[in-house]
Amino acid sequence: MYRMRWPRRTTTSRRADHMTLVDPIGYEAAVAQGLDSRLESFAVLGDQSATFVRILARAPKYAEALWDAMSEALFEGGVDHSLKEMIRIQLATKAEDPYFSSLRSKRAIEAGLTEERIQAALGDFHNEPQFTAAERWALEYAYRMYRTPASVDGAFYEQGKQHWTEAQIVELGGLVAIHYGMQVFMRTLSPTT
Repeated sequence: MYRMRWPRRTTTSRRADHMTLVDPIGYEAAVAQGLDSRLESFAVLGDQSATFVRILARAPKYAEALWDAMSEALFEGGVDHSLKEMIRIQLATKAEDPYFSSLRSKRAIEAGLTEERIQAALGDFHNEPQFTAAERWALEYAYRMYRTPASVDGAFYEQGKQHWTEAQIVELGGLVAIHYGMQVFMRTLSPTT
């Protein structure tokens, strides 16, 4: 499993001392629960305190399973990681979660993903010539899943099959489901929500 490495984004990321409605357990307590590798992988995302994992650590087995699934969905599989990173940020923006929407994958950046490309994915991606037809369909898929789910029908999936295998479509759907859900959860933990 690839360890996520996202740089600190000082302009928009939450500070390590940010309070949430469910308190994160102590870092040492999370390590004692065997979550050290998950804490370490999350710390390089830009949240050195690994706030998200320490909140999940209130239920340690869930913390392991959820973080592993989120990491697997984003970094593994047959769909390009940079595209999945753009989708992840699109979802976090839709969820209005400043925590996850401020994070950036170092691996995607090293592969050439730029902030301009991310912003294009957040905007009128339908008409962006920089995106392939396959990328536009994947961005549209994520967009529709939470805005107009009834439009994700057989005809839409048939369009997707022109660009993606069924396994890749399942991979994209899983990415959307787990990341958007956890981003909404994190947003609701903010005392300003």
